[in-house]
Amino acid sequence: MTSPNDRTNDGGVPVPTTPVGASGTAPAEYPPAGPAGRGMFGNQGTGDVSGYGGLVRPRKPIEEATRPYGSYFDEVRDALEEAYPQFGDAIEKVVVDRGELTLHVRPERIAEVCQVMRDDLSLRFELCSSVSGVDYLGADERRLHVVYQLTSMTYRRVVRLEAAVSAEDPHLPSVTAVYPTADWQERETYDMFGIVFDGHPALTRILMPDDWEGHPQRKDYPLGGVPVEYKGAEIPPPDRRRSYQ
Repeated sequence: MTSPNDRTNDGGVPVPTTPVGASGTAPAEYPPAGPAGRGMFGNQGTGDVSGYGGLVRPRKPIEEATRPYGSYFDEVRDALEEAYPQFGDAIEKVVVDRGELTLHVRPERIAEVCQVMRDDLSLRFELCSSVSGVDYLGADERRLHVVYQLTSMTYRRVVRLEAAVSAEDPHLPSVTAVYPTADWQERETYDMFGIVFDGHPALTRILMPDDWEGHPQRKDYPLGGVPVEYKGAEIPPPDRRRSYQ
């Protein structure tokens, strides 16, 4: 905070002073860690006048859909079940939510399922448009999920595959041999989430420097950054800002 007297002689730019209400170690203290899905930036107190600190994100349990699914979803499941004899062992659940079909696949089977989804004449999902990661910290023991968006240009259909691995053993097969477009997408998911795609031709970092420690999009990755100077005042990075008092 600043007062009218806290000004320089070069144009009246305010000089930052110790914020009112900060504790003895602020502004260098670390915000308290909050549970996943609650608040923003670790704030748990009532001093956050923006209201973001009181946000609570409801978690809807992922339930398996019952047939008939509707749309073309039943046809996709039937075609995959017929073309892939290991369907019952490979597919953990089928979820239909918000008009979208998601097949939850055992991680060790993901490349096999992709191969069938691409090659079977009744499926023909020729394009993998996206491979991305999600961290369900505190909500799933296998917290790291990999999501594959597949598109059938032949039948104009889309389907999502999802495979879950634990942070202690974040391995699953690469699908680059089936979908070459997954090459850099798997590298980005590895870089940001630390998910290892076995069999990838060159699994290296793509966004962060090669010697970077940690994976920035994991939810337990500490906040960080560099201080920014703005109109003569220095704004500290998130992990160096004081907690709301």
